[in-house]
Formats: sequence, C-alpha cells, structure tokens
Amino acid sequence: MPKLRDLPDDVESLKRLVIAARSEAEAVRTALLAEQLTVEKLRFELARLKRMKFGRSSEQLEAQIAQLELSIEDLESSAAQRAETAGMTVPATQQPQRPIRRALPGHLPRETVMHTTACRCPDCGGELRPAGEDIAEVLEYVPARFKVIRHVRPKFSCASCDTLQQASAPSRPIARGLAGPALLAHVFVSKYADHLPLYRQSAIYARDGVELERSTLADWVGQGTALLRPLVESLARYVRSAAKLHADDTPVPVLCPGRGTTKQGRLWTYVRDDRAAGGQEPAAVWFAYSPDRKGVHPREHLMTFRGVLQADGFAGFNGLYDRAAQPLLEAACWAHVRRKFFDVHQATHSPLALEAITMIGELYGIEEPIRGQPPALRQATRQARAGPVLEELHRWLHATLPQIPKKSELAGAIRYALSRWRALTRYRDDGRIEIDNNIAERALRAVALGRKNWLFAGSDAGGERAAAIYSLLGSAKLNGLDPEHYLRYVFERIAEHPVNRIDELLPWHVARTLTDPALRAAA
Repeated sequence: MPKLRDLPDDVESLKRLVIAARSEAEAVRTALLAEQLTVEKLRFELARLKRMKFGRSSEQLEAQIAQLELSIEDLESSAAQRAETAGMTVPATQQPQRPIRRALPGHLPRETVMHTTACRCPDCGGELRPAGEDIAEVLEYVPARFKVIRHVRPKFSCASCDTLQQASAPSRPIARGLAGPALLAHVFVSKYADHLPLYRQSAIYARDGVELERSTLADWVGQGTALLRPLVESLARYVRSAAKLHADDTPVPVLCPGRGTTKQGRLWTYVRDDRAAGGQEPAAVWFAYSPDRKGVHPREHLMTFRGVLQADGFAGFNGLYDRAAQPLLEAACWAHVRRKFFDVHQATHSPLALEAITMIGELYGIEEPIRGQPPALRQATRQARAGPVLEELHRWLHATLPQIPKKSELAGAIRYALSRWRALTRYRDDGRIEIDNNIAERALRAVALGRKNWLFAGSDAGGERAAAIYSLLGSAKLNGLDPEHYLRYVFERIAEHPVNRIDELLPWHVARTLTDPALRAAA
C-alpha cells in the first residue's frame, strides 16, 4: 500500500487508486475463497480416511492420510502468504567402530548432586576424613518449555493538558499474531530443517498443554514466508552476482490437489562458494522450485548471471552455454565421471573400470594440498601435475573404447567422459573452478533427507515456499550459523527493517553478532 505522502492530490487519481485497490482485494478474496473450499473438501476426505483407519490397518492408507495432511498445510500456508502479501488479514559390511567418548561441552550449565556417606566408618566406627572425590558427568535433557511474555504499556496523562502518553507497541513478526520470533523460528526450522510436518508439531506441542492447531501453524508459515520474501530475493541477487556458480537439481514429488496423485516437481540449487579457491566473499545458496524439469527454468533463473557454471551433464543447462547473449562457460564434474566407472566396477569387477578410477583418483590427490589456495597457484599446480594425468587418461579412453562392446556400461561411461572432455578439463586452466560439483550436491542433501520424511510437497506453492526457506537455512549453515538462532534474529527485526537495507539481515552480515557471546547477549 502506498504511504500517505505518496498519494496524488487530485480526486480523479485517487478514485482510480481506490478502484484498483478494490479490484485487487476482490481478486485476493476470490482466490482465498477457492482455497478455503478446497481445504474443506480435503478435510472431509481426511476425516473419512481416519474413520476408515479404525476398521483396518494399511500402510497405503497411512501414506494417503499423510498426503492429505500436508496438502491442507500447504493450502493454508498459501492462503496466509497471499493475504499477507496483499495486506489482508487472514550398504555397510565392516564392523562399526566403537564411538569415541568426548568430553561434554563446557558451555552447558552444570548441576551438582552430592552423594555422601555416613560420618563414621562402618567397620570400626572411626571418624571419616576427606580423601579426594570421584566426579562423573551425565548428559541430561531438559524439555523445551513455552512461556508467555506480557507486554505492559502504562498510560500517563499530563497534569497540565490531560494529553495521554504511552510507549509504542513492540512490533511482531505477524501482525496481531500470538507467535513470538523464537517460536516462529522454531516452527520453520522444525518443518524445513528437522522435517517435522505441522500436524506432527501440533501433536508435540499438545503434549506440553499448548493447543496450536495445524491450521494456525500453517497460517504462521504462510505469513512468515511472505515476510521473508524480500530477504530471499536479496539472497538470490547476491548468488547470481558471482563469477562462478555450482548448479544441480533434485526431484520433489508434488501432490496434485483434488486428484490424490503426485507429479514430479524440481528443486534447483545454485551455490556461490569460492572458499576452496581462496575466495573471501561469503558463501550462499539459493533454491528455486519449478513444476517440471524443462530447460527453460534454469535459463530463467540464471538470466542475469555471467561467468562459469559448474554442473552435471543435464541437457537443460545447454541453453545457457550456447545462448546468444553472453553464454556461460561450462565446467563439468569429475565426481559424476568417477561414479559411472565405479558402478561398472562394483557390478562387474572390471579391471578396465578400476584403471580409470585409479587415474581419476590421481587427479583428486593433486587437489588436496591446494584446497583454499589462490587461483593462480591452483592453476599452476594443476597444469604441471594434473595436465599429464589428463592427457594419459584421454589417450586411454580413446584406446579402450574400440576394444569393448559398444553397448556395454563401460563403453557408456567412456563416451560420457569423452563427450564432456572440454568442460571436464576446464578446471585445469582456471584456478577458480573446482574439480567436481560436490558443493551443489551437498546443498541438496537437506532436501534428500526431508524427502525421506515428508515424501512430497503438498502443492506447487508449497514447493516454492520450501525453496525460499531452504535458501535461508542453507546459507546460514554455510556461514557457520545455527539456522534457528539466525531465523529468530531475522524475525525479531524484519517487520520494521527498511526494505532498501534488507541485505543487512543476510547471514554473513549478522554472523559476528550471533557467534560472539557478548554481542549475542546484547542483541
């Protein structure tokens, strides 16, 4: 909504603004009504399935119930997010190693329990005197607890003019909402980092005597995501301003509302991280969601990006390397190449596959001592040491391919390497580039772990919401921050923070405050 000082003075312009605002509000109300009807339909179906559950036990039925729970969560969060945006209310074979017992963290509070004996010796009755002591520490858990913070604002009246004075009301992350910043951060981290759906969180909170309906939590997630949107957009701009990015994607099953089936959505990750090349700029990751895996999506995501893109051999990235305006430089991934030969060796024990794995291992051995060194040093070392190994491997691939069946898996692995040879060897002559794309693959691990727990997203809007929050949580971890502490810090400030200075809340700008005990206590 425009501020009062920005409004026009003439009546006709004001009328047009009012008409436009009414039209926008009506469109939002219509969309909210449609989503409410869908939620009611899903709730009816959920109640029916729960009644059926008492009659028979079925894993398939359990999964269907979980799907509906998540679908309702996503629809409710979407409605809250839309209303907030519009300004409306609404396999291992080895024996496991014995774990090493480490000292308990020194920062944890200690509680001492004294275990004393009788004052007299039980054998002779003599007086006992101190002779030392044994101390054993046991790690205990104190359950998390809720508390209510009462904000009291006394009113004062002037004895001379009867004017009332009162302190301004403190801002809240969600206007008129009951959730404080710490609780809101906990709900987000539990859902997106610990992979606890909202209906499970609701049950956990109920055990503490706090009744928070799933719909209430969904409303918080929707409004909180809308509040964080400018920060995520700032993060995306920072990532895309790099000279080199790592990219990857992973499938995310997405529920089709009203059909009870799933489709295949995608989460794309773009990582800016030059620390292995001696870079001093902060590392960050940006996730983006799309309903399918078409190449148009990475082209849209990286429309403004210029530089080196390190990714796997997915053909959807090709449009970035051959685009007419400032095409990106392609850097391929040796981990993908090695994995193909490794799979062949695991299945067939092929000595040829082992030979390829050994030579690739030599390339990785060269990387270890130069990790974190400046690009110029890395380039010189690679050209001197990795160059001859790459030439030998290239000759070996060409010589081996005609000697093996064309349709064999080993031939496929060789052709994969040869078809990407230029992109695979680009790292040799550019010290900024990594030997592989493992940086992006590590960023996707959180998604893979979550997928095992929640199985799917409830809707496309839920996928977009997950991408936004994964971006903030992943970037916080890359900068050594506890994700929950970081989100709490952001929620405490973002509602009143100037949007033109939103980048001040990015993880690396608050890292010192959150990691320095003295500054953290002051904050």
